[in-house]
Amino acid sequence: MNSDNSDSLSKPLSDPPADQQPSPIADTPDPLLERQVQRLIEVQTYLRWMFDVLLWLTIGAASLWALRSDIELWIASFTWVGVRMTLVYNRLPMLGLGICIAMTLATLVWQSSIILFGINAREKRSLVQQVQKISKKGKKHLLWRWVCEEKL
Repeated sequence: MNSDNSDSLSKPLSDPPADQQPSPIADTPDPLLERQVQRLIEVQTYLRWMFDVLLWLTIGAASLWALRSDIELWIASFTWVGVRMTLVYNRLPMLGLGICIAMTLATLVWQSSIILFGINAREKRSLVQQVQKISKKGKKHLLWRWVCEEKL
């Protein structure tokens, strides 16, 4: 082994420039802030699912009611031509069903990505800023009770 290589391995790496140093907040995570961010994620998840249920109970139910005769035909003999004709002649109810399905799938994908991959740094910063705004406004904020209030 060369002595030049062994010297370079034993030397500590130089410190990065000041603008690339990690922030002190990232080094010492606040457990209270972490709990509040986690509660904000949970509240957002519940609100998304409640919005999806509201969509299905209003727009989805009205769309299904408008398509009830076509759905009977689909059950009797399903063909893609029947689906295509329903799309062509019943655009508004099919648009309503499309919105309901799209919002439900978006919520599923969003929640699954959080469960599987966690939260990326940019989204985490955004959530921390939201929590700080909620705590700054205090009890006047609608979400303060669910996000910032500590329960024993």
